Amino acid sequence: MDTQRLKQLLSREEGEKLDFKAELNLNTESEKKELAKDVTAIANSRGGRGYIIYGVEDKTKRILGINTEDFQEEQIQQIIYNRTDPPVPVNVDFVQIKDKTVAVLTIFRSRHAPHQVLQTGAFYVRRGSTTDFARRSELASIMQENGLMSFETVMIKNSSVDDLDFDIINRYFSRINISMNQPKTIILDAFGFISQRYDGNYSPTIGGLLLFGKAPQIYLPHCYVRIICNNDVEILSGNILSMMDQVIGRIKSIINREDYPFEAFEEALANALVHRDYLDLSRGITINITEKTVEIINPGAISQRSNVNLHMNKCAPERRNPWLYQRLITIDERRRFVKSDMGMIRIRKAFEKIGKVKFINLIKQNSFKVILPR
Repeated sequence: MDTQRLKQLLSREEGEKLDFKAELNLNTESEKKELAKDVTAIANSRGGRGYIIYGVEDKTKRILGINTEDFQEEQIQQIIYNRTDPPVPVNVDFVQIKDKTVAVLTIFRSRHAPHQVLQTGAFYVRRGSTTDFARRSELASIMQENGLMSFETVMIKNSSVDDLDFDIINRYFSRINISMNQPKTIILDAFGFISQRYDGNYSPTIGGLLLFGKAPQIYLPHCYVRIICNNDVEILSGNILSMMDQVIGRIKSIINREDYPFEAFEEALANALVHRDYLDLSRGITINITEKTVEIINPGAISQRSNVNLHMNKCAPERRNPWLYQRLITIDERRRFVKSDMGMIRIRKAFEKIGKVKFINLIKQNSFKVILPR
């Protein structure tokens, strides 16, 4: 941390990864607990490393300065180590600015989130410039991103095996050379498509319904694609392959141009369907069609990054739903999901003769937006 980097941080507003504080007090247990709360909230929030800058007035960003004797790095690290689980990695730097000294507490990006405050058992996140309790869906999403759970194998207890389309299932196992001569429940359970209930019967998992469900929207009402065009709203639902087919057919009928790069649109749609945040139960995918653009708005910002430009290279980013992706590339006989690796360069090239493609990572809204020209 140097003066130039500090000035860059001071030019920003407080947010999920940045907090300004006038002073640090660690004399009482409640003050130490408050430090652990602030640190875990920043560590649990989306994005890279975060910062708490001490010696700066939060509203005006006026430089107040600090007494360096109040900032013993070993003491701060020990407080955080003893009060967070797993411990959050931090670092303390002192930087001179305007003849005063400020302390910068760096909270490093963690692959072990969610972090918990031990004394209260609570999990915190940042909402804008405030610290708040993490909601259940946020905790589940953090655990999913860090490989601590796979939501796809969670059982839907009130559903039954009859809710699955066995024509699609049989084609899937045929493609991977698995015989279905054995009891179907044994094979489906082994692959994570169903799970056994306490009464001995079986129910599909979330992943099983998303891949093979006849009408998964009955149990997963947030799994849909909404198409908005000329004030008309149409909701398309079904399993992922069914939604893919329905949406592509509908978009082709609306745009109705042979020279339009529909293959690139298919790739953007496949990205949305396979990379969306299925733990966000509040909404589905929205496609907004105007005279000039086709917008695909997807629940789920790019995980672990705040800058979408980092994904404009040829390296595939970390996938949000690897379990789902691995099976979709086999199930889809038309191989539309093989390219669903956030191929932004490829999509942009396909639209070069029509107009500019925009990719917008909306971390605060937990959304990712693709804007394709008409």
